[in-house]
Amino acid sequence: MQNVMGDFQFDGRMMRYSEFVPRLYNMCKSYGFEPGRIMPSRAFCSDENQGFPIILITKHFGAFPFNHGMVGGIVATDRHGPHAHHGKDLVIIQASHVGYDPETENFGVYRRLQMDSSVHTASCGKIDAVLEWYQQEYQFAKKNILFTLMDSEAVVIIDNQFLDTKREKGLFLALDRIVDMGKTNRLEPLYVLSTSKAFRIHPDYKAKLPHSLWKSISRVPISEQMTADLFYFKQKVSKTVEGRDQLERNLGRYMPQIVTASFPALTAALANTQIEFDRTYRTLLKEPGYQGKNLAFIAGINIDISPQKGQLFPLTKFVPWAAYVQTRDGKQFILEQKEIVEALKAQSSVNPERIELSKAIQIMEKTSEIKIAFPSS
Repeated sequence: MQNVMGDFQFDGRMMRYSEFVPRLYNMCKSYGFEPGRIMPSRAFCSDENQGFPIILITKHFGAFPFNHGMVGGIVATDRHGPHAHHGKDLVIIQASHVGYDPETENFGVYRRLQMDSSVHTASCGKIDAVLEWYQQEYQFAKKNILFTLMDSEAVVIIDNQFLDTKREKGLFLALDRIVDMGKTNRLEPLYVLSTSKAFRIHPDYKAKLPHSLWKSISRVPISEQMTADLFYFKQKVSKTVEGRDQLERNLGRYMPQIVTASFPALTAALANTQIEFDRTYRTLLKEPGYQGKNLAFIAGINIDISPQKGQLFPLTKFVPWAAYVQTRDGKQFILEQKEIVEALKAQSSVNPERIELSKAIQIMEKTSEIKIAFPSS
C-alpha cells in the first residue's frame, strides 16, 4: 500500500498564504499569463476558515475566485466549462484542509471564534464525519482481538464477528498474516469460546510483537499492534462521480493507513488532495473550453492554524502537492512536489499589481447610484 505520509513532504515546503498567492501569481505571469485577464478558481471546502485564502486570492489576482469546489475539497469537474468562459487565462487551486491547534499541537481541530467560549471543533468536519464509522470499527477491533497464553501456548483470541467473512460491510482481518494456518492452510481454532475463538499466532507476526505479552496469562488487547497491513474495510459507497460519497470513495483505499495514523484528519486530507489532483488532471486535458488557453492547476493542503488572541482569521499555510501547467502555445507539463515548491520559491512574494480591497470597496460605495430599469408588464 502506498505510503501517503511518506510521499507528501512538509519540511521546507510549507508557506503562508500571504506568500504563496503572490508567488503563484508571479509564476503564472512568467508562463505568459496576462495580468488583468486571469480568472482564478478555488476548489476548497465550504468552511468559514477557508475565507482568508479566498480574500488573498482576490487581492492578488484582482478577481473573486470562481467556485470549483464541493465540501471536503472535491473538485467539481462539471464546472470546467463555465470557468473557462470567465477568463482569458485560467488558474485553479485545489486544497483539502485540516485544522491545527498550536497550543496542543493537534491536527484536525480548530478554534471557532463564533462559538461560545471559542470552543474547538473538527476541521475539516466533512472528513471527520466520513472517518467516524471507520474509526469506530477500528477501535472495536483494537479491544476485541486479544493476546494471551493458554496451556502455555501463545494464542490470539479473535471475536467471532471478524471470522464472519460473509458480512457485507465492516472491518475485515488479513487472517493469513495473524493466524498460523499450518500446512492445511485452513482456519482451525485451538479453542472455541463463547463469543470468540483462539488460534496459534503466525510466527512472522509473533516475532514482531513485544516479548512482554507472553509473561502472564492475562488477556492483552491488540491495541496499537493492529497495524494497517492487518485489515481492510468493506462499506457500501455510492459510485456516482462527484456525488455525496466522492470523498469517501477517495479515502476508501487509504482507510487502514488513515485510522492508524497519529492524526487521521491530516492523513485523510493528504490522501484526498493526491487523489483529486490525479482525478482532475485528466478532465482538464479533455475539457474543450481550456483548449488553446493558458491554464495552471495546483493542488495541496490548507493548514488552518487556530486564531490566537487578537486575530480574526487563521494563519493559513499551504503545502503544495503538484501542479499542471499548459500554455497557449501548446506546452503542457506537470510539476511534482519538489519542482512546484522550487518554482514558487523562485518567484517574488511581492506583487505590485495587487489590489487594495478597502480602496476598491470605497470606490464602489462612493460611485453614483445606477438605477435599474425593469421592463414594464
